[in-house]
Amino acid sequence: MDSFKTLEQLIHFTGMRHGVLTSNIANADTPNYKAKDMNFTQALDAELDLKTTGPGHIGNSVEGSQGQISAEASASWEDGNNVEVDMEVAKMTENAMLFQTAVSLLETKIRMFKTALRR
Repeated sequence: MDSFKTLEQLIHFTGMRHGVLTSNIANADTPNYKAKDMNFTQALDAELDLKTTGPGHIGNSVEGSQGQISAEASASWEDGNNVEVDMEVAKMTENAMLFQTAVSLLETKIRMFKTALRR
């Protein structure tokens, strides 16, 4: 597994998810709009392509495609909209933390390679 590629995919995924979440907030007052989200676990499982080689191993649980955007099934307001701005802001905060963690890990890996090359 190439950790650089995995971190790159994670950074790409968080960027895409940020767009989906901001779209939800922008449409908070749009009648019949359904909030959308991206499933990080499915995207990561697809990226890692986990294999089961023994009966006790946990396998890849991917059922959809990587980075698939899906509507959230939650109760709607009277106008048919189901966006809860507080929840979307919380998801954006979580997503931003995930992005920052991936960038920090990538910076650390690059720094390690630079150090190894200087020796």
